Amino acid sequence: MLDVIWGTMRTVHLLRHAKSSWGDPGLADRERPLAPRGRRDAARMGEHLAGLAAAPALVLCSSAVRTRQTLKLIGPSLGGAAVEVVDGLYSAGPDDVLGLLRDLPDQTRSALVIGHNPTLHELALELAGGGAERERLAAKFPTCALATLEFEGDWPELAPGGCELTAFVIPRDL
Repeated sequence: MLDVIWGTMRTVHLLRHAKSSWGDPGLADRERPLAPRGRRDAARMGEHLAGLAAAPALVLCSSAVRTRQTLKLIGPSLGGAAVEVVDGLYSAGPDDVLGLLRDLPDQTRSALVIGHNPTLHELALELAGGGAERERLAAKFPTCALATLEFEGDWPELAPGGCELTAFVIPRDL
């Protein structure tokens, strides 16, 4: 009943994987692990995620090694969030990710996507119709950065410019 009166607020968290290692030039890009700095940043971002009011109920994670390692490090902060490793997120474009979000179950109020640039940066900018941090987001979406966007409506209504960028946190801020 309250949803009818107050509307349905949805939250999208976009998390770029933490800093990856380039130490083994023989590894395929998909197989690159996190660098030591990436492991530290992901742990700090996990602590930040633990304190969020709109904790993700669902996590969509790319199948790349560095995204799965980022997920593992932030995992303890996610409580009982359902996790789906989505192979297609590795090479997805912004429209592909938007399509995944639009297809989320109605009962999901908040979702976290762990993926790659330039896709997440482009999607965050496309969705953010406003927000105090939009200019900083536009400048750069560094590794392990988290953009939080909110919109009112159902997932199929998620549209360019239809969200408010409510937070943009980079590891250096923590």
